[in-house]
Amino acid sequence: MRVRTRVAVGAVGALTVAGLLTGCGDAGSSGTDAPEPGAAGAGCAPVAGDQLVVLDDDKKLQNTDNIIPAVHADTANPQLVAALDKVSAALDTPKLIALNKAVDVDRKTPKAAAEEFASANDLTAGIAKGPGGQIVVGAGNFSESQTLAELYNIALTAAGYQVKVQQIGNRELYGPALEKGEIQVVPEYAATMAEFLNTKANGKDAAAVSSPDLDKTVTALKAAGDKAGIVFGAPAAAQDQNAFAVTKAFADKYGLKTLSDLAAKCSGQATVLAGPPECPQRPKCQAGLVQVYDFKAGSFSSLDAGGPQTKNALKTGSASVGLVFSSDGALATS
Repeated sequence: MRVRTRVAVGAVGALTVAGLLTGCGDAGSSGTDAPEPGAAGAGCAPVAGDQLVVLDDDKKLQNTDNIIPAVHADTANPQLVAALDKVSAALDTPKLIALNKAVDVDRKTPKAAAEEFASANDLTAGIAKGPGGQIVVGAGNFSESQTLAELYNIALTAAGYQVKVQQIGNRELYGPALEKGEIQVVPEYAATMAEFLNTKANGKDAAAVSSPDLDKTVTALKAAGDKAGIVFGAPAAAQDQNAFAVTKAFADKYGLKTLSDLAAKCSGQATVLAGPPECPQRPKCQAGLVQVYDFKAGSFSSLDAGGPQTKNALKTGSASVGLVFSSDGALATS
């Protein structure tokens, strides 16, 4: 399982909106009978198109999964953390999308994409030398994490360290390795890591500590990190979190920019929501759209978590709106 798949769907929770989902279609359904034009609750039928756009989460359904460097406490020193913070300062979501496009669409290696980004953004300028030594940067088992690890490699090398990038797997594997000091640095996601440490320390039913407020999330994350022997650097503006995409042609036809627009104009029978099988019950997926936006799709198409099936369903006109990841390379405009 990819690390980011865990980000995609959130934690299972008991929701009072369960009854509201009964009209949203069965998992696996991919269409609905056409409503009468102009009828109340008609919804918005899919519109095929090659370009995907994300609808703005204007009511802040999603938490703040900003990229943030995680460092084993015994390894952390001001120069090392400052070097990693240079990476954070250089990254926003459009640049992260472009990096992912370079790897996932243009088929460059994570190392090559990172080197090009570092050169274009003058990443190593002003990095101070640290005490040096060997550093292992861990990476998750998906390309974005590997590219971020290569950016950390470049920054730490400039700070005088001998760096090895090692792909380890999912958070359940690299998290304990970081706590033990078997790896010293890993790129992380603020809200997801905060909840990972929270539930590890306080049980799977612990009250959530992350929120749509980045400062609150990072404060909770750093407090949890202190107990686990992990230091966190500065968060990047770049985020990789749940997002809901439509084709540009769909957005243009129905006049949509935000999820509030979607709920106001497209709740109804013709609207097809696509996502992973667990989406209808998850608080950051369909259940959250109902609870926060009062958005009711006419049917739900059970596909994948921000993967090729969902994106293909949008592009071919089989789905109106689908769950994607906010940093997906497919969202690049050029």
